[in-house]
Amino acid sequence: MTATTHPTTMKAWLYTTTSPTLEANLTLHSTARAPPAPLKPSQVLIRVLTTALNPADYKVPAMPIVSTALIRKPASPGLDFAGEVVATADTTTTSSSSSSSSSSSFTPGQLVYGTLDLPTQFGTLAEFLIAREENLSPIPEGVSLDHAATVGVAGMTAWQSIAPFFTPDQGERVFINAGSGGCGIFAIQIAKALGCMVTTTCSTKNVQLCRELGADEVIDYTTEDVVAVLKAQGQVYDHVVDHIGLPAELYNECHAFLKPGKTFAQVGATRFPTFATRLLRPGFLGGGKRRYLPIFWKPNKSDLVRVGELIQTGKVKVVLDSVWEFEDAPKAFEKLRSERARGKVVVHVAEA
Repeated sequence: MTATTHPTTMKAWLYTTTSPTLEANLTLHSTARAPPAPLKPSQVLIRVLTTALNPADYKVPAMPIVSTALIRKPASPGLDFAGEVVATADTTTTSSSSSSSSSSSFTPGQLVYGTLDLPTQFGTLAEFLIAREENLSPIPEGVSLDHAATVGVAGMTAWQSIAPFFTPDQGERVFINAGSGGCGIFAIQIAKALGCMVTTTCSTKNVQLCRELGADEVIDYTTEDVVAVLKAQGQVYDHVVDHIGLPAELYNECHAFLKPGKTFAQVGATRFPTFATRLLRPGFLGGGKRRYLPIFWKPNKSDLVRVGELIQTGKVKVVLDSVWEFEDAPKAFEKLRSERARGKVVVHVAEA
């Protein structure tokens, strides 16, 4: 593919503001501007087939500095995807007299999965995007497009919040707060794949799901006092992963159930100030007495590949809450924002 055949337009969902919500401002365009040519070294042009939505897709663009300074408008939301390689830098003529000197590990027509670095003008709710090779991997044999598309943010975040803290197959114990969400479902299974004993929380309707995913103990937060149950067990946990920041006293009381020298990892929270409050309030003033570590997702190719391999071998099962067609993307965002999704919310962008 040469620069002259690089697509100039595409179908895309675009927004120009996130007030009152991003999805309320999404408009479908059939001739939106495509990502610009030429490709730079290590860049890959992808035709998006499937995207999996994450809370970050609507939360981050709504942050004032991101909305005003970091994302040019109109923009398409979305970070995670599975798609087809259209072109790489070394298959694209970058000027009339020379070609890119890079040698890509990807080839046109190849099916890949991956993620973008950050919310951008050219997100995944569009026909084409440009991704870095470091954020891509071939889809493992036997893994579906829909399943591969879910790995980026949720799968890698779950891996990064658990794997670095354990020696595999030592039978260590981990408490995962909120196990039925997009990231929690990955976290339970990754912990089990590493040989951990897992305790998790969820509502009554999701207890069976968490057990099927491998959780050894499930605490129903609608019928039990989570903190009281944990404190009654004593200092038995080697690691804590909190996805929601509730109950509010969970971190402050974690010394009663988390072993000395171990880490309380905060992956997400219903309210962003939770991070600052827990991080800055000292133990002698009622704050937590264990190491507090906010986990912010960071694209990493080896993590992307590892989670993909776990899906391929059946050690991690992808749970899809719902699958939407491209024309219904705003409804998919509404489902995600409802916080009632059990698993991942996926949108089909194009046919394979």
